[in-house]
Amino acid sequence: MLSLHLGHNSQPIFKFSLLSLMMLQAQYVIANETNGQTAVMPTIKIEAMSELDPIKSYIDYDQASVTRNGLKKKDIPQTIDTIDVQKYKIYGANDLSVMLQGTPGVSTNYDMRGDGISIRGFNADTGDIYRDGIRESGQVRRSTANIERIEILKGPASVLYGRSAGGGVINMVSKFANFDSKSSVGVYGGSYDNYGTTLDLNQVLTDNVAVRLTGEYGESNSFRTGIENKIEMLSPSFTYKNDDGLTWTMQYTYDKLHRVPDRGPSYITLPKGTSIKTGFAQDGDYVNDVLQVARSDLNYEFAPNWNFHWAVSYRETEQNFDHFYGGTYCAANSTTSNGESSKVGDRNYVPEEQRRCYNNVGKISQNYYWQQTSNKTTSNTFDIRGEFDTGRLKHNILVGADWTYEQREPLLANKNVNGSRIDGFYDPLTSALTQQNRDGEKVINQHNYNQGESYGVFIQDLISFNDYFKMMLGGRYDYFHSQTTNRLKKSEDDDYQRSIDGESFSPNIGFIWQPVESQSFYASYSKSFAPFGGRVGLSVVSADTNVNAFDADPQYNEQYEIGVKSDWLNDRLNTQFSVFDIRKNNIRYTPDPENKPEEWAVGGQHRSRGMEFSFIGRALDNVFVRGGYSYMDAEVSKDKEKPDNVGKALNNVPKHMGNLFVRYLPTDKIYGEVGATYVGDAQIYQNGNLDREPNDFAGFTRFDAAVGYSADPWNLTIAVNNLTDKKYWRSESMPGTPRNFLVRLNYQF
Repeated sequence: MLSLHLGHNSQPIFKFSLLSLMMLQAQYVIANETNGQTAVMPTIKIEAMSELDPIKSYIDYDQASVTRNGLKKKDIPQTIDTIDVQKYKIYGANDLSVMLQGTPGVSTNYDMRGDGISIRGFNADTGDIYRDGIRESGQVRRSTANIERIEILKGPASVLYGRSAGGGVINMVSKFANFDSKSSVGVYGGSYDNYGTTLDLNQVLTDNVAVRLTGEYGESNSFRTGIENKIEMLSPSFTYKNDDGLTWTMQYTYDKLHRVPDRGPSYITLPKGTSIKTGFAQDGDYVNDVLQVARSDLNYEFAPNWNFHWAVSYRETEQNFDHFYGGTYCAANSTTSNGESSKVGDRNYVPEEQRRCYNNVGKISQNYYWQQTSNKTTSNTFDIRGEFDTGRLKHNILVGADWTYEQREPLLANKNVNGSRIDGFYDPLTSALTQQNRDGEKVINQHNYNQGESYGVFIQDLISFNDYFKMMLGGRYDYFHSQTTNRLKKSEDDDYQRSIDGESFSPNIGFIWQPVESQSFYASYSKSFAPFGGRVGLSVVSADTNVNAFDADPQYNEQYEIGVKSDWLNDRLNTQFSVFDIRKNNIRYTPDPENKPEEWAVGGQHRSRGMEFSFIGRALDNVFVRGGYSYMDAEVSKDKEKPDNVGKALNNVPKHMGNLFVRYLPTDKIYGEVGATYVGDAQIYQNGNLDREPNDFAGFTRFDAAVGYSADPWNLTIAVNNLTDKKYWRSESMPGTPRNFLVRLNYQF
């Protein structure tokens, strides 16, 4: 078994049993029996496989840092997907939601402010996305040019990470300075004026010091009118290692994304004949996302098979915007709250929401907001892992503690200086604007300062009874505190503020049976918590909240999962299959919202059941495959407040989804790929409100294809996305991109 060392503490993270013909001479021969030619790929160092290598995207990773314990994935009794980012880069994908489309168990949609990702039916945007093991707080978009891989740990993971919505955890692993990776520079260009350049310089200065600089600059328009993006990212890093087992990495990342936003209304409200190419941005609309991260990551092997890990991170983000968004269609006739009908414009009769449509029949009435937001997160985490024996039992133990301090300060305004509401009107059929003046000083109507602090201690132990039977035991205790200050209501004496705290315990247990080395069967139970009744963000309480009546108990997700992880064809093909049942408990409601708005009761449960199957590897000598399929049945299982909701499908969770990509290498220099991404039908509720009637959301199958030429030091790919020009919607407010192409040229040294 051969390993590639690129991860923290130089632990092997690539499983190279797939390349069983690649031996220490590091030559991989592909024989084309059809034409009798034999091509030899360039020499590859086992310790440093290039991300531009044609087969890297089709090799499974043996380990995943998202597990925090350094164990092989087959010893983890939960489903783990590890995705190489480069396989999406050739098609121009940058957003996580686009990259994860079709991934078994992961549903995606378009969210202008966040990532729009759910795992096994439960939203992951509110606290389950991480970078290098540190939570990505704040709604912000980012470049993925300095991300090497994406790891997804399916199911509740509070025992490792604390608060969670319970569907799973996504961890993005950064590219950082190391002693093996090559350097490269690249350019790309494609449809809709999409062009840019990338930089990845990794330099070994001495036997003990390496530095790296990754960067990206890119601009693009859109198939939607008036929409554009500009991204700037720069990330230097430094790594020191010595012969005594110490490795220390420091990294800084600056990431800025300027956008003319595409935040249109739901397609449900659009009139017939509206083109999918119609964008709804008004003149002067913008969104600026700025991300800055500084982190230190230290690993020290202080004894054989014992490792100390300490990570410190400071993360600061801003999402500032001034734009019109969403909106409703001004129909010729409207229905009032008492069910009667009247023409738009009857100011004495039509509700205020519809009065805005006066003299604007046939147009979209858009909302307006201005925001400046600062998010700051300081994280400090350490863990110790090691091996020891107690009699005949072998232990792989992980013990650690986390501390996180988060700050969020949003300033919001939706009024102009004279106090009147700004409305923007847009004709979806002619793209004509009827824009109101929004110049001048904004009147701030919300200015809160939110703080959150959490402490967690955890322990996890993999107990091996023998070579065949193992048991995973874990537990974590968390304490959390949240405070909100309304700075619009502060007095001379003190700020107007409220605070609340809570605690939770999260266990997990799993059993693993490995009758042969290539097969690993498992069954597990895991639990997660979402603080304060599921309100996991920082804006938990308002300055007007009566904290004595506040519902502070957490919401819980519990999962039961069974599965098998397998190697086939002499370890060339890896598969995993799992069946799961997740239940979100303690969903709250207010029995008497008018008289007792802060009196809560437990009244609901959501349930997601399904199966997942995925595979990756080498099917034939020169044919590589990757893909998977999932079936999910996610629904409301209990609802005391509104019993009619029981049985309703959860919002935008397709029952069926999957993907299949096949890469063919006829020679060592040329390769071709074709892939299909399938997302099944779903039910959507306007604004995600399950109390409304659902709308059918049609699924889609999209085909992509690419060809590549790889001749050291050059690499060229030409990719076509949406090969058949399929017309579909990826969310209720965003259609899928029509057929487009991207050309990437990289020079490696």
